Amino acid sequence: MRGYEYYKPGTIEEAIRLMTSLEDAQYIAGGTDVLVLLRQKKIKPGHIISLRNIKDLAFIAHHNGLHIGSGTTHAEIERNEIIRRNYSALHDATSNLGSVQIRNVATIGGNICNAAPSADTACPLLVLDAGVTIAGLEGERKIPVDEFFLGPGKTVLRKGDILKEFVMPLFGPTTGSSYIKHTRRQAMDLPIIGVATRITISIGKNGGELRCRDILCTIEDVSNLLARFEDEELRCEDIRIAMGVVAPIPMRAKEAEAALKGKIISEKLFEEIGEIAANEAAPRDSVRGEAWYRREMIKVLVKRSILRSIDRIIRPDDMVYPERLW
Repeated sequence: MRGYEYYKPGTIEEAIRLMTSLEDAQYIAGGTDVLVLLRQKKIKPGHIISLRNIKDLAFIAHHNGLHIGSGTTHAEIERNEIIRRNYSALHDATSNLGSVQIRNVATIGGNICNAAPSADTACPLLVLDAGVTIAGLEGERKIPVDEFFLGPGKTVLRKGDILKEFVMPLFGPTTGSSYIKHTRRQAMDLPIIGVATRITISIGKNGGELRCRDILCTIEDVSNLLARFEDEELRCEDIRIAMGVVAPIPMRAKEAEAALKGKIISEKLFEEIGEIAANEAAPRDSVRGEAWYRREMIKVLVKRSILRSIDRIIRPDDMVYPERLW
């Protein structure tokens, strides 16, 4: 492995000055991606600039929403109780990403800046309407996370830029979210496909929330469950659907969202949403899964993720979910 100069700046400004003044330099945070690329000789920087000592990049704050520094590790996000309850899709992603050892050092900023279509935290951030703050030579700028990705391995970051933080809005008690990572094995695997959803619901009939809770505690099949939701006039007031490993960048299924928003949930509608989302995707064949299989799994996982999100609204304190749903 080629030798390089190693720097440990203490502030964001110092790191940016170093990056812009040096030729052939590379930022490193947790290092779980960069070190692999170094060993594989896919990158050969002459200078490595570590972001680990910059305290302004590692934080979780709750004021007017959720603020997460880009240097925050997945383990820190996984352990945060407010994130688990109110931003569940992000908790799902970080608690099932790599091994415990990886989660202890890998950062959410690194996962996003790597810009891999399989990045686990990308879909949750998309459905949670996250914005990103980027620090650069000319100051800070803010953009939605769905404008951050340009292609595989490509982002809007310019020379010297540092992704500083993620900001997500507050959500009320009638909103829930989830992320499902479909893999060949249960641990330490990249997703064949990832689906995240966030839904806001209302229940039309008096006492419907209690009846819906009882429905979710039964062992009925999904068809009967959706039929009973329809009877209770459970309506989708707002919806976000995001998919990973189905296009060059993590993407929103906006046509499927539009088809579901404002509608009373039913089995027929769910089948239509799955078909629309699958048609919006542009998956390709790979060693982990073929395009046709990914399309079929979109139809399944979109429905499962929405049902899990609804369950988290109606049964917020229950952590055990019936296997028939997910």
